Amino acid sequence: MSDMQKTLKEEVSLSGIGLHTGKEVTLTIKPAKENTGFVFIRTDLEGNPQVEADVNYVTTTDRGTTLEKLGVRIHTCEHLLAALVGCDVDNAFLEMNSAEPPIMDGSAKYFVEAIEKVGIEEQKVAREYLIVKEVVNYVDPNTGSELTIIPSENYEVTTMVDFGTKVLGTQNATLKDISEFKKEIASARTFSFLHELEMLLDAGLIKGGDISNAIVYVDKELTPETAQKLRKAFGKEKVSIRPNGILDNLTLNYPNEAARHKLLDVIGDLSLVGVKIKGKVIANKPGHFVNTQFAKKLNRQWKLQKKRNVPDIDIHKEPVFDINGIMKLMPHRYPFLLIDKVLELSDKHVVGLKNVTFNEPFFVGHFPKEPVMPGVLQVEALAQTGGILVLASVPDPENYSTYFIKMDKVKFKRKVVPGDTLVFKIELISPIRRGIVHMQGYGYVGENIVVEAELMAQVAKNNIE
Repeated sequence: MSDMQKTLKEEVSLSGIGLHTGKEVTLTIKPAKENTGFVFIRTDLEGNPQVEADVNYVTTTDRGTTLEKLGVRIHTCEHLLAALVGCDVDNAFLEMNSAEPPIMDGSAKYFVEAIEKVGIEEQKVAREYLIVKEVVNYVDPNTGSELTIIPSENYEVTTMVDFGTKVLGTQNATLKDISEFKKEIASARTFSFLHELEMLLDAGLIKGGDISNAIVYVDKELTPETAQKLRKAFGKEKVSIRPNGILDNLTLNYPNEAARHKLLDVIGDLSLVGVKIKGKVIANKPGHFVNTQFAKKLNRQWKLQKKRNVPDIDIHKEPVFDINGIMKLMPHRYPFLLIDKVLELSDKHVVGLKNVTFNEPFFVGHFPKEPVMPGVLQVEALAQTGGILVLASVPDPENYSTYFIKMDKVKFKRKVVPGDTLVFKIELISPIRRGIVHMQGYGYVGENIVVEAELMAQVAKNNIE
């Protein structure tokens, strides 16, 4: 799949009934510009207020995920959001003239078909990812439900469900790649147990229900009184139980449809993290509460990842420049050449690396008993990395040198000691003009920023006699 963001080619509309509100609703999915994400718009309210699909707006998770912002609510958003993720969409406006998307048949199938009808298109901004580098886990101590994510190149999801009932038993479902969503997951419908359905009907919480949009597993005796409630609620003359333990008028799409629908819910709820995910999710007895609590944890990780801005690189890959290539660009030599190799290079950024060893000459005098790399040399290494960004763009770099003009907002976050691998990332703050380079630099050891600085330098031609 492409790593560029995507949106719909044109808008598309669907109409139906909200499962819990029972109200007629028209949903219009519209294209949106880069970095918009998924944004709900309530066209039935004054000012057309917007609610972003953000886990921090989750208020309730009873029978569905509800978002609320400034008093404006969006109910049961997970199926629609799962369809957008499953269709590889990044940005969309979701206009509704009610508080809840149409339930359709209780799956994501009709949303997927609508999106595919108009098609999707690439945009001009690259995607960002929450890249999972270590195991993250959340357990609900009250239910034993547990979600875990482990490192993976793809977004994978496995769900395991066990409700302690004979009629449903234990079920598993796995999605190896999001490209399989349409075929394997989209048409898995929502489900309920008969005892839950009866409670919801008694509480008036399932007004848009129909046997065609929810699988009902019969986990208790279907008494004449219960049958009468169901006939009245669903407008049916007769209600009976199939041999496989579900109410009639509905045939399962998959033997493990319940587990597949739970997987659909996980994808919809985790879209609220607000970024594409690279990791494998393992969900044991998932539900909207545990899903969204896990999403909040991942959202915090994503914000921390963005704040740190750690470059996603393999330090062992073939470098753009090794030490010999660097020496062809830079006038510096031992002991003052502080970059060992260049890992990435574009017209706007560069990533360099230095292996800090005990043999560095400055350790002889800089705390011999507790060697620490001097902060000024860390900044010098940042500047040298920035110099490579500039000198790599000129045809005769050996005739130029880079001189400091200004350092600003310099911060040292932790000690750099022998054995550390320093990764430097430099990004241009503004285009290079008249040999003046204005850049932002960061130095990392592992996932941690150790030094940062805003630097300005002058690139000047050497005076050669």
